[in-house]
Amino acid sequence: MKLLRVGPPGQERPAVLDGDGRPRDLRGLLGPGADLDGAFLAGGGTARVREALHRDELPLLRPDETGAARIGAPIARPGKIVCIGLNYRDHAAETGAALPAEPIVFMKASNTVVGPDDEVLVPRGSVKTDWEVELAVVIGATARYLDTDEDALACVAGYAVSNDVSEREFQLERGGQWDKGKSCETFNPLGPWLVTADEVPDPQNLGLRLSVNGTVRQYGTTKDMIFPVAEIVRYLSRFMVLDPGDVVNTGTPAGVALGTGGPYLREGDVMELEIEGLGAQRQIVGQA
Repeated sequence: MKLLRVGPPGQERPAVLDGDGRPRDLRGLLGPGADLDGAFLAGGGTARVREALHRDELPLLRPDETGAARIGAPIARPGKIVCIGLNYRDHAAETGAALPAEPIVFMKASNTVVGPDDEVLVPRGSVKTDWEVELAVVIGATARYLDTDEDALACVAGYAVSNDVSEREFQLERGGQWDKGKSCETFNPLGPWLVTADEVPDPQNLGLRLSVNGTVRQYGTTKDMIFPVAEIVRYLSRFMVLDPGDVVNTGTPAGVALGTGGPYLREGDVMELEIEGLGAQRQIVGQA
């Protein structure tokens, strides 16, 4: 299934795409105030939606409720965003870094999440705002001290496209704190959909692509990950509890401005990115 949230910022309606690609309203099924969030995932929400969709019990969203077809992030209020750095062999090579022996872990503020086509803002004083197309993993069940890759994948609700926007000077030259370069407002466009795990039989066989102003900058595959999805989730569960609704960004392939010498993003630039089977994003860059 493809779960999504449709409507103006702060007024998104939870929905699911039917077989014809039309958004079906989930509010009647989920109840007043419910959303696509950790509680939905932890409470068996995806199974309920799948059954209702199969029975054709879900009404279409009315055109006047879709906010001119704006799509928001598919997960509301993620508890935390955990990121893996230098997780593609070609990306490590382009930055001159050695392959990590263990996953490099950092955090990103959860309020960086915006819709897949929302504006991305270059922070004030920024000179090195960069792009990163990434496979996002959405956690659907509590992950704590997992023993096997099978246990890890059983905790995955689904996958989405993520743009892990980064300010490299803030990240690398202002005290060495990666979080500072990752947590600026609008720095995590997510979506358009949460594609449930049953529709992604092999997360290590997905193509990724990103262009800036029509020029392809990144073109890679999740096969090139140093640490695959299952290992990442299992590894993280040793150091923190992953809760339903948490998002894990799994790293980016080669082609970022940091690795190629720029140019970095400026106001008016257009980023377009996609992951095979998970949809596409398009962001116009603005100025904070």
